[in-house]
Amino acid sequence: MEFNKITGRILSAIKAIVGDDFVITDHADLEKYSHDETEDLIYYPEVAVKPKSPEEISALMKLCNEHQVPATIRGAGTGLSGGALPVMGGLLISMERFDHILDIDEENLQATVEPGVITEVFMDTVAEKGLLYPVDPASKGSCFIGGNVSHGSGGPRVVKYGTIREYILNLEVVLPDGDIIWTGANTLKYASGYNLTQLMIGSEGTLGIITKIVTKLIPRPAQDALLLASFETAESACAAVSAIFRAGIVPSALEFMERKGLEWVIKYDGINFDLKDGIEAFLLIEVDGTNMDVVFNDCEKINTVLEQFDCKDVLFADTSAQKEELWRLRRTMAVSVRSNSVFKEEDTVVPRAKLPQLFKGIKEIGSRYNFESVCFGHAGDGNLHVNILKGTMSDDDWHNKLKDGIREIFELTVSLGGTLSGEHGIGLVQKEFMPIKYSDVHFELWRGIKKVFDPNGILNPGKIF
Repeated sequence: MEFNKITGRILSAIKAIVGDDFVITDHADLEKYSHDETEDLIYYPEVAVKPKSPEEISALMKLCNEHQVPATIRGAGTGLSGGALPVMGGLLISMERFDHILDIDEENLQATVEPGVITEVFMDTVAEKGLLYPVDPASKGSCFIGGNVSHGSGGPRVVKYGTIREYILNLEVVLPDGDIIWTGANTLKYASGYNLTQLMIGSEGTLGIITKIVTKLIPRPAQDALLLASFETAESACAAVSAIFRAGIVPSALEFMERKGLEWVIKYDGINFDLKDGIEAFLLIEVDGTNMDVVFNDCEKINTVLEQFDCKDVLFADTSAQKEELWRLRRTMAVSVRSNSVFKEEDTVVPRAKLPQLFKGIKEIGSRYNFESVCFGHAGDGNLHVNILKGTMSDDDWHNKLKDGIREIFELTVSLGGTLSGEHGIGLVQKEFMPIKYSDVHFELWRGIKKVFDPNGILNPGKIF
């Protein structure tokens, strides 16, 4: 598809829409918008803008649509799939000024927010009112809620409370031709035609630009407990995950960490932790509720289950400080690996009972291709993040053979009943692997949907397909 460059005339029109102060053209200033957290990919836009209202975005999209200029939407830039990279140049629309919590409706347990609100800020704000928004990705302290919606992001606590799809009631969206619509209704039930709200969730900014989000909230649990269980083998830890649920217990979080991940955290983040010899994996298990006796009872049941899988030790966090320290181990793991090694991160997800086979297979593939891997993730969802490290691979193999190994990881994942991404999205870097899972019929349907929303293909081109 052919696109046009931004001419002086188009640039003048852009400045007239958003104001000179919010238009960025200097190459050095555009650097911030040329990358996200996806390895070392760099794509510069021709121009970046920071609009403030849906009406400004509408005017920008009408301009882009008229002149066949590609437009890419960017949140906080914390994505791991290259979804916000302006691969075709053109206009980059940053949502950083859409940063207001517009309303918290305590009576109906709903909130209306703009997409540039930092996820943790929103979570903390509703928590002050005794409410819970449970979608908490690892980057919650920096990512935008709009990006979470666009990528179908998750986090540890969706294992009990459900994914982001269950907490988004309605969206205000600017379409590629500039029309502004609400996708649904602020109701808990919706059976009125095609569900455009659900279609927008996970569409990675390819169908429309989200400008307002109506979320569902729930009462915040008053009590919680946190356990750290250690195992001699990763396969035993993975096998215990499914057994916990079969025993009738639904933890509010159930995270897997292999020993290598803890070693990176201890070395690079300076966290004090007694990593004992012979321990190869950990499960971080949180249980919450309204009654502490019930929470303790669930912990006892979990402990009984863990004993059946050669669990060597269970550490019970007694204080808030201890809980925070254990969660810090998990939440800083990805950052430790990314900051100190040449890496790629894959976002595999399988039915949780298949986690032992997935972990074992990933290690076997790494051994054949000579790369290292550090695995951790939301085991309660079957979602395993695979951080691939260069290790002793030659530069040539890293650049030319690694994709073959990644392909085998995805083929294994699909053979186990899984798919390519649980929460990071497809974006730019995973699209070549999509045929492993999906047929020509799927692509035809997806392209048909894209064509209806964006007939000129200007919105976030080069992604997913």
